[in-house]
Amino acid sequence: MKVDRNKTGGQAGAVDLIHGPIMKNLLIFMLPILVSYIFQQLYNAVDTAIVGHYLGEQSLAAVGANVAIFDLMVMFAQSLGNGLCIVVSRAYGAGDEEKLRKSVAGSFVIGVATTLVMTVLSLFGLGPLLRALGTPEAIYAEALSYIRIIGGWIVVMFAYNLFSSLLRAIGNSAMSLVFLIISSVLNVILDLILVAGVGMGVRGAAAATVIAQGISAVLCVGYILARARILIPNREDWNCGKALMVELAGQGYAMAFMGSVVNVGSVILQSGINSLGATVIAGHTTARKLFMLCALPNISMGMAISTFVSQNKGAGQRERIIRGVWESYVYDLVCGLFTIVVLFLFADELAVLISGSTNPELIGNTVAYVRFAAVFSGVLGVLHQTRLALQGLGAKFTPLVSSFIELFGKCIFAWSLVPRMGYRAVILCEPLIWCVMAVHLVFAFFTNPYIRGRSPE
Repeated sequence: MKVDRNKTGGQAGAVDLIHGPIMKNLLIFMLPILVSYIFQQLYNAVDTAIVGHYLGEQSLAAVGANVAIFDLMVMFAQSLGNGLCIVVSRAYGAGDEEKLRKSVAGSFVIGVATTLVMTVLSLFGLGPLLRALGTPEAIYAEALSYIRIIGGWIVVMFAYNLFSSLLRAIGNSAMSLVFLIISSVLNVILDLILVAGVGMGVRGAAAATVIAQGISAVLCVGYILARARILIPNREDWNCGKALMVELAGQGYAMAFMGSVVNVGSVILQSGINSLGATVIAGHTTARKLFMLCALPNISMGMAISTFVSQNKGAGQRERIIRGVWESYVYDLVCGLFTIVVLFLFADELAVLISGSTNPELIGNTVAYVRFAAVFSGVLGVLHQTRLALQGLGAKFTPLVSSFIELFGKCIFAWSLVPRMGYRAVILCEPLIWCVMAVHLVFAFFTNPYIRGRSPE
């Protein structure tokens, strides 16, 4: 059965990425993703600010010692959902409604089974992992109490990302934003109640994040049931067939492992940062959150490019894919210039706002990191767009290779350079690695057989 794209449940906010002006439609599709990421980062920053203001620098360092582990969990859950939904998006672009529904069913089965295994591993492995990372004894207990709540409820994190990715797969990036705004406001309220009011400490910040994401997931499901029924599998669709399950697992796990390899590198780098003391940990935590806010326009466009490429590959529009990627590069450079201006002018004030601290060493480390990273933010954008475009094409090996490049680079810095150069090595690490990765990915994209017109796949 062919998909009638005009009858996808009467969705509000659906964007046609297969026809019409490319950058205009990409921007319309991307903007709700950007705003949703901003809200996600803001309520993560609120966690940091509330912990810093009400619990002090030691508790802030306890949360900061978990940044790489938290990012690893988030990246795996997000990447798995996004990878599964690439298959859904391609079926939508091809107009194959039956495969679309079966892909949704298979995605749900693979996702739930995987996150349940991750939950068990998290509950038993987080303590030894924090020890292996050299977490200072003074903050170990707080750090473990925070991350165990996040790890114990990772299925909630995956559920929201899967449902919002399904909506994006059929061109609707707006409605998940509405639900996220509601949950973000609730997250702030819960932070204040659980951390500042009830006195749960860092556990309150973790619980607030889990509850907020759970509400987002429930709201997404309600909307799909009411207005996007094209995504609801029939009883017979749960018999997906071996070939489709292999395709879903291959795409989903390739993307998830790619994200995980990247964040394993961050976990290793975090071990080097942890050796530099609580003040450096807190400063780097603030720096990562501040720079991430500035990088969100590039990251959001990457998510849009992934759906754009998937749908247009399904529709057989190779030239449109190439034009879209080139136009995204111009967008990256403009965003990079804006990031440089903002962080060179206002980094000090923003660091104080996010950290809740006026410690000169903490603020100095934050500012040094974000200003150097800002110079390379356009490169980071090109990296994101190209890697996600390759994933949208169905490439599995090349993005994974790029992740191992990042892992190898972070291992060198963490084990060889950080002990000798201190925090300066941390500042240099990621931007230099971004340059190597961007060159590799751009070459791989434009020599991809499909892009060169040598393969129908």
